[in-house]
Amino acid sequence: MNEIVAYTDGACSGNPGPGGWGVVLRAKVEGKIVRERLLSGGCEHTTNNRMELRAAIEALKALKKPTKIIIVTDSTYVKEGLNNWMKKWKSNGWRTANKKPIKNEDLWKLLDAENKKNTVVWQWIKGHAGHEGNELADKLATDQVTKIKKAMCRSLP
Repeated sequence: MNEIVAYTDGACSGNPGPGGWGVVLRAKVEGKIVRERLLSGGCEHTTNNRMELRAAIEALKALKKPTKIIIVTDSTYVKEGLNNWMKKWKSNGWRTANKKPIKNEDLWKLLDAENKKNTVVWQWIKGHAGHEGNELADKLATDQVTKIKKAMCRSLP
């Protein structure tokens, strides 16, 4: 049986600060990895939650056609937002129960749109617990933070 799995992670140095996201996208046949794509990026001034959301969005955007996919995240923010909060936010016009704008509305809307294009199973795992796919996604994200911080230092007078 074929399976597509994406491990996603975000990182930030300071919150807000320079941030990065990473995705490990794997196609498996009978449990064996037959194809792997590594994706990453970042921003000079962002938050960890924005990077966690961006990783999930980019994993879904990388799919060429509607696909059944398992997305593995260590972000309770992403998991809870999708599974428990989003329906209420949408019914409230993307507002909290207190009628305040939700944080990261732009990214939640993008994630919602990408999520609808596919059949997605969202799985949460504990971060930094030795799970190989999650550790690699974390390395991609933290490498982006390092790259951005170095570029910022080079641009200083």
